[in-house]
Formats: sequence, C-alpha cells, structure tokens
Amino acid sequence: MNAQTTTFVEIGSLGDIPIRGSRRVELNGERIAIFRSAADEVFALKDECPHKKGPLSEGIVHDGCVTCPMHNWVISLETGEAQGADEGRVLRYPVKIKGNMVLLGVTPEGA
Repeated sequence: MNAQTTTFVEIGSLGDIPIRGSRRVELNGERIAIFRSAADEVFALKDECPHKKGPLSEGIVHDGCVTCPMHNWVISLETGEAQGADEGRVLRYPVKIKGNMVLLGVTPEGA
C-alpha cells in the first residue's frame, strides 16, 4: 500500500489570523476558512456551512467550534461535523505551522 503525501502551500503567518477568528483563502477554486483558537491551534475547513452554504469564515469561533452566521449551526473545527441535533459535515484541510508560517494542505482530508 502506497502512502499518499500531502502537498502544502504557505498561506501567510500565524499573526495574519486573529485569535478566536478566521481568515479566508482561495485554493484550487475553493474558498477555505482558516481558524485560530484561543490556544493558538489552527484549523482549516471549506468555507461553506453544510446547512445553507453560509460563510463559516464570518462565524464566531468558540470552544473548538465555529457558529455559522446565517442560521447558528455549530461546526466542530477538529472534525468538521455539525454539533447537537444538526447533521452534516464540512470538508477539513490539513494544516501545519512551520516557524510562524501557516501551511495549508492542497487536498481535503479523506479525499
């Protein structure tokens, strides 16, 4: 079995992403939201809520989740899964921090 290697691209510095906030980037025609937690963890999700495709990058980051600004769906930053009674999933992208730079994987996880 061959292990796939993920290609990463530099998208900016950690300081470009506000604490408990996000930044949106475009990669291969996809809008991707890059989130930074209060503990400086960085996550990347497709910038599209599974409910009505609301822009997650404009949501509120809290407790390891982001709340969609359109209809208040709560999405886990770690898994991309909708929380509570809501059902759905957002594509996650791998992220690495190298020094102070944020590197984004070009292929969603599980793809």
